[in-house]
This record gives sequence, structure tokens and C-alpha cells, in this order.
Amino acid sequence: MSGAPRPESPSGRWARWVRPLQLAALTLAGLCGGGYYALSASGQGSGAVVLSGSLPNFTLLLAGRDVIYCYYHQPCKDQNQRKGVLQTANTDTLMLVKVRGKRVSVLSIPRDTNVGDFNPREAAAAQKVNGKYWAGGPQALVSAVETITGERVDNYLIVRTEEAARVIEALGGLDVNVPKGGIEWIDKAAGVNLKLAAGPHHLGGQEGVWYLRVRKGFGDDYGRIDHQKQALSQLAGKLTTARGLSALPTILSVMGGLETNLDPTLLQSVQPVLSQFKLNFATLPTDTIPRSFNLAVDRQKLAQVWGDSLSSQATGTQTTRHPASGNPITGSEPDSRVTVLLEDASGGGLGPAMVQALHAAGYLKVQLSTLPSSDEHSQVFTQTDVEMAQQLADQLNLPRLQGERFAVQPGQIGVLLGSNARQLFAALTPFASQSTVNQSPVDPPPVN
Repeated sequence: MSGAPRPESPSGRWARWVRPLQLAALTLAGLCGGGYYALSASGQGSGAVVLSGSLPNFTLLLAGRDVIYCYYHQPCKDQNQRKGVLQTANTDTLMLVKVRGKRVSVLSIPRDTNVGDFNPREAAAAQKVNGKYWAGGPQALVSAVETITGERVDNYLIVRTEEAARVIEALGGLDVNVPKGGIEWIDKAAGVNLKLAAGPHHLGGQEGVWYLRVRKGFGDDYGRIDHQKQALSQLAGKLTTARGLSALPTILSVMGGLETNLDPTLLQSVQPVLSQFKLNFATLPTDTIPRSFNLAVDRQKLAQVWGDSLSSQATGTQTTRHPASGNPITGSEPDSRVTVLLEDASGGGLGPAMVQALHAAGYLKVQLSTLPSSDEHSQVFTQTDVEMAQQLADQLNLPRLQGERFAVQPGQIGVLLGSNARQLFAALTPFASQSTVNQSPVDPPPVN
């Protein structure tokens, strides 16, 4: 399948008649594989990206490259060497970014995903996507991802651990909420010493990378992928702040040493318009292949969680207003069966006022819990109800995250209000509760 001729993508048609222009991205990948990306312009010209008229359409593959080991627990001094290697450089973190106008969709690809049909006569490990970079370089990895997703990949970006740490540090670190039981990962040979108790933490660049690499405490690789999405959403949001602007020299320096086919020099021209992009995240749906640890992609489910059919805003007849701006939002009427799990970690007591705003928008089943204040960024998250979550995310103007291990059930959509909600939904402040204790589910108003 990967060797068959590919039809020209929308990005190819667009580039023929618009001035050569691409949006690109820098992710916090390396072994952590998620946490940040920056959209930048590249191409033959030097003009800024214009988001009017014909909007961009392209894809970008982000890959986090493992450390190469020459001896047991001893990284090679030359991380580019190909001979005398004990452990090769896999790309366990893979994200495919798809830009369709102002919509930016990020698909996380599990490392054990099989490339094409599984061949029981071949070594299972050789068929996994995470080994294709070492076997054939960036182009082999690009071809493998195209086979898995059915999407043309226009550009690639390979990131290492130390580069990710520099970007996290430049953006002011990473705010996380460690799950119950805490996290401990100690590897003296690799220089890793991470001990985090349950609860909120602010991490610097190196600790941030360790946190995003670790699986213990998150269940499995899918759990790790989910918290990588949350970190990526948070750090991407920082790019629109003064801190993000001041981090540009560091980011440009990092991009200059990356393995990529992108031109990073026009990042400054795009930074002012980053806030116009809407972020969505999903995990590639897969099934376990019998008698192996390899995973087969489920194309039907992929279209449901990441397809172009997920419109930027659903069409319909109901008009509601954004809780912060008061601007009208037109969309389809919410499904009366959906339950919104609202987690208020804003530190501003916005929960009760947001409950009322959601009721007014047609979400009659809302369960509120008040959590300790967290600097995690606000978001909408789901496992299976992607369309409904997308609609709510558009109404609240928040990133939408789909994952395999988020704490929601079918028919439930989660909304986290982090500390940035105090700014995003400032109009709710006069109605906010000052209570900081857990609250019982809020009953919907009576329906006449």
C-alpha cells in the first residue's frame, strides 16, 4: 500500500496557485513526544501567514527520537552513529498534525502500530512503526505513517530529548497534576531522578521531559499518550503570551539543529496569529493483532475521532452565547442524554456560574466537582463521544482532547477549568462562588 502512487493532496493543489507557504510546527517530542508545537511559515517567500481568503491545508509528522545506547545503560557519545549500537533510536512518540484552515488536529500514533497488513512470517518488531526511522530514515517513517493513516505527509520534524527540555524551560515550564499514588522513576545510568507525589506540580525543562516520558502512574502507553496531549495543549497556549514571544530566540535556536525539511526562520511572523487556531487531539484507534503485541489500525473509528467530517462548528438552529464574550454561537442542539463532568480547578470558584451557563446552552445534565487550584490549562476531553465534545469545545472555545484513558464513560464529556479559565471566562467572575470544597452534582433546572 505504501508503494502505490498517492493522489495529490489538498495542500498540493493549494500550493500551485497561492504563494509558496506552509505552516509548520515544533513539538516537544524526543522521548516525551508531546507538550508543545509552534506554527511557523516556510517556503520560498518571506511574507507572513494570512488567514483570510484561501486557508492553508497541510500535514506535518512530529517524531520523538530515542537515545542511542552503546552499552548497557550507557548512551553513545555520538548520537548519530550507526555502528556498534546496543539499543537503536526508535521513535516511540509520533504525532501527525493536520491543518485545515484554522482547525489544527493532532493524531497520536501508538508505537506498536503495525505498518500495513501483519505478516506472521516476518519479525513482529520490524513491522512496527516506531522502528521505521532507524531502518530507513525520515522518509521511511513518513511512508509508514502514510500507510497507517491514509493521509499524505507533507513535512516531518524529528526532535531529541535535550531539545525538548530547552523549549519547555524557555516557555516557563510545565504544570501537571500527578495521579493518585505518585510517580517515581530513577535511572542513575541515564541520569533520571523523578519523584513526584500525587497532586499539582510545576516542572522545569528536564523534569518536564522525564514526566512526559514515564508510563508508570498512567497505566500504559495510552495513558502516557493522553497526558502528553494535555501538556502539548498547555504549552501551545503559552505561545500566545508575552512569555511565548520572549522564548522565540530559544525556539529558533532549537529548530536550527533539528532533523527536518522545514524552514524555521519565519516563526516570528506567525506567532501573533496563533491564537486563531483551534486545537483538537485524538489517539489512533487500534485493535491488538492475535498472537502478537502489534496493533492494527481501525480506519472506521479513525474517521470518527479524527476525520475531516468533524466540522469546526456543527450546523443547526440553536443560538447560545459564549460565557465570556457573550457573542452568539450557532450550533446544533446538545444531546439531552450527554452528561458534562465539570471539574473546577480555576481557583476562582467559577464552577457554579459555568453550570448555569451550560444549562442555558442546553446541557441539562452537569456534574460539578471543585478541585484544588491548578495551572493546567482548560480543556474539553472525551473517550468516545467526539462529535458532542467537539461541539462543546467550539462553544467554549477550548481545545478538545480525545483519548483512551480519560476518566469519562460513554455519554460523558469532561470539562476542566484550569487557572486560565479566570481570564477566558472573566464574565462569570461576578457570579462565581468562593467555595473551594467539593460539591455534589448540580441538578438541572426543571424542564417545562
